Amino acid sequence: MSRKMSFKAESKRLLNLMINSIYTHKEIFLRELISNASDAIDKRYYFATHGGTGMDRSEFFIRIEPDLAARTLTITDNGCGMTAEELQHNLGTIAKSGTQEFTQTAEKGDAEVIGQFGVGFYSAFMVASKIQVYSRTESGEANLWESEGDDGFTVTPCDYPDVGTKIVLSLREDSEDNDYSQFLNQYTLEGLVKKYSDYIRYPIRMTVESHEHSEDGEDKVTTEDKVLNSMVPLWRKAKSEITRDEYNAFYRGAFGAFEDPIAVLHIKAEGLLSYTALLFIPKTAPFDFFSKSYKRGLRLYSNGVSIMDSCEELLPEYFGFVRGLVDSPDLSLNISREMLQHDRQLSAIANNLKKKLQTELLRLLREERETYESFYRVFGLTLKYGVYQSYGVNAEFLQDLLMFHSLKQDRLITLREYVDTMSEGQEHIYYAAGDSLARVKKLPQTELILDKGYDILCLVDDVDEFALKMMRDYDKREFMSVSDPDLELSSDEEKKAMDEKREANQGLTERLEKALEGKIAHVVLTDRLKSAAVCLTGSEGVSVEMYKVLMSMPNAKADDIPTDFTLELNPDHPVFSRLEGLNDDELKEYADLLYDQARLLAGLPLDDPAAFCASVCKLM
Repeated sequence: MSRKMSFKAESKRLLNLMINSIYTHKEIFLRELISNASDAIDKRYYFATHGGTGMDRSEFFIRIEPDLAARTLTITDNGCGMTAEELQHNLGTIAKSGTQEFTQTAEKGDAEVIGQFGVGFYSAFMVASKIQVYSRTESGEANLWESEGDDGFTVTPCDYPDVGTKIVLSLREDSEDNDYSQFLNQYTLEGLVKKYSDYIRYPIRMTVESHEHSEDGEDKVTTEDKVLNSMVPLWRKAKSEITRDEYNAFYRGAFGAFEDPIAVLHIKAEGLLSYTALLFIPKTAPFDFFSKSYKRGLRLYSNGVSIMDSCEELLPEYFGFVRGLVDSPDLSLNISREMLQHDRQLSAIANNLKKKLQTELLRLLREERETYESFYRVFGLTLKYGVYQSYGVNAEFLQDLLMFHSLKQDRLITLREYVDTMSEGQEHIYYAAGDSLARVKKLPQTELILDKGYDILCLVDDVDEFALKMMRDYDKREFMSVSDPDLELSSDEEKKAMDEKREANQGLTERLEKALEGKIAHVVLTDRLKSAAVCLTGSEGVSVEMYKVLMSMPNAKADDIPTDFTLELNPDHPVFSRLEGLNDDELKEYADLLYDQARLLAGLPLDDPAAFCASVCKLM
């Protein structure tokens, strides 16, 4: 005898809210129902191996049956089934989870269940106007639960013959915005199983039709009972059983890559937090890697069930090039498997993966130098942005992965290698910034430092100098630009001699400053130059190279970027002696030429190219 019962959550409004806003895609319902079926089989298998029926795992199954004529989709399993009380309790209460209660009483480690039975079940109302649930337990009790998702449901005794559960969905009528009939198409169903439930441990079966074109021109239709899922995910196998070729094949197939990865990390963690991770470090960047459309993150599974394609929380942005997946039974999933609770579990996994990736990259750097350098040329920029972002929070973590071109050694070196080969008496790590390696090599400020026997790091990417500013130092050695006003490489005697030259030529430098008023803040004599006559340096806060980067930003204005350019002159260069005795007009012309030369050497555009060319021709 059936009796109409109301949902204990009591409100059609709440049910509508759940099915219309919790799930992003209606296709999710199939994943949820299959996951629930797997849960039910897990329970029956658990009891079978603890003095029950003694059924073997191979005897369990999940079946999908679409009926186009009747517009029904049926999902059947031979799991534990539910009594009338359990049907009312588990399916009559929104957010009630029989699975959750089961896991609290089962022996630890003996039962693996996917998620929260009851909540995922209601996702079926997104596509179904009516749901019937036939269920029979080992005791022989069989009941039918029915609901149209409005005011309530009924539970009625029935003659369902087999132990397990059969869910019959009467699909909604198609509309302009929704194609519900697609969920009766065998190719759509096969695709959804492959996408979301490929690694469910029990076979998901469906009778499928195939069409063959015979020689006599007639189509031959054959049917077969097909297993739609592969059941055993690669990452759940023992690492000793998997070859590198199998890892590579999985990577190419799963992530659409054309080249093998340079490294594979297969991580199995057990304890307070259990998970398996399979991570791949690519050889080349995807075509859209540096665009806004690129989606970083790892695929997330819970006991082999796909939760999301790109979980950004599992990877820091500076490791966004890593492809792979994480499978964990311990993640806290709330009322939708699409909505993860951002709790300590997820953070703990992410933190561990971050350390594992750092360790692997350091191993490559140490043991496979050529491979690491090849990797760094592709993804090094991402690591440097990681140093710069968040005000240098990750600088110490990433610093040993960075590489820069050595001007002295003419190759890529790490910061550790720079420090380990520092000359005696050297206190700073010197660097020179430019928009290309060729330009850096020609900077006049590098000559004196190289003559002292000190190496110089070449910074050629926009972010480089900003990243080093965030780091400030490495191994207690501060970074110093070759253009820094406080370079101080001279001996006491050399400093004294330079001070005397500055004092003797103070009047000339003041005249030059006046001639270049509005273009530069100061004109000074310097001892940092050897063969060059002039160079341009920025202020203490913003170097010339940083100024160029900031000015390249959209809508950038010079007035918004505070920098005081200083024109530095070499008092030992023949040009300097030519300046003495010039009248104001002549000095103005020479000053403009020297200023334009300094801008060219620094890679800055000329204020007036035509005037510069005219001045050069006049002198010639």
